[in-house]
Amino acid sequence: MTAMIKLRGSLALLGMFLNTLMLTLPLYLFALLRLLLPFHAAQLRLSKVLVWIAETWMANNNALIGLFSGVTWNVEGMDGLARHQWYLVTANHQSWADILVLQKISNRRVPSLKFFLKQQLNWVPFLGLAWWALDFPFMKRYSRAHLEKHPELRGKDMETTRKACQKYAHYPVSVMNFFEGTRFTRAKHDQQGSPYRHLLKPKTGGTAFALNAMAGKLQCLLDVTIVYPPGTSRSLLGFLGGAMSNVRVVVRQRPIPAWTAQGDYENDPEFRQRLQDWVSEIWAEKDALLQALLSD
Repeated sequence: MTAMIKLRGSLALLGMFLNTLMLTLPLYLFALLRLLLPFHAAQLRLSKVLVWIAETWMANNNALIGLFSGVTWNVEGMDGLARHQWYLVTANHQSWADILVLQKISNRRVPSLKFFLKQQLNWVPFLGLAWWALDFPFMKRYSRAHLEKHPELRGKDMETTRKACQKYAHYPVSVMNFFEGTRFTRAKHDQQGSPYRHLLKPKTGGTAFALNAMAGKLQCLLDVTIVYPPGTSRSLLGFLGGAMSNVRVVVRQRPIPAWTAQGDYENDPEFRQRLQDWVSEIWAEKDALLQALLSD
């Protein structure tokens, strides 16, 4: 990575930090106002204001990306999407830049992305409180061993998230979940013995969790495939500084079967296997698409 790329990337990050400082203050103020006005009409209107602030934050970040990175975008498959629909979104995960790519292609095209977050992230400076204000669900997941020792906690994580998601019944959202659960590296790929050439094995537990918590609201999966130029730096700094000349994004809109929101993933092995087979089929097609795009 050249010094110029590092400089441009650092300036872009500085701009994003200042953008965050500038917009979190009004976000906090409207979130506080929403706490003080527990009426349904006020709650709904203030939630829309908070979403508008978040979309403005993403739009400013997109402008900074355009200014410093010089990336040429090749995006297909976004036709026919609507801001009044609910979506489940997934993508192959290679870099922290993936999140900026997803915000770039989706902002003000579909409802704002909502990530299911670990409860510990609630304490991230500035952003933790902002995520709370924007109704991001914070999950407290328990290990199987912990549940065996404390059976009274079984189902608590699902119930907490289900309550958080009740607000989504009043306005559309796009729930984002990286099926791989972590960023792809060749070392992780080999350690897993992944059957895919360009992907890690998908983890279906989080997907089942999101689908069940949303109680059938999610009827369309946006299956996003992100392709960076081979041989270029995939770091966030490299992406922002212009290490990549272009980014290609292919979005496939897939119907989500109704049965995916109705089963008990933890206790029903037949349902669990059925969901795993459904996700594995999607992942095999994504892997083939990646192979084709990288071979162009």
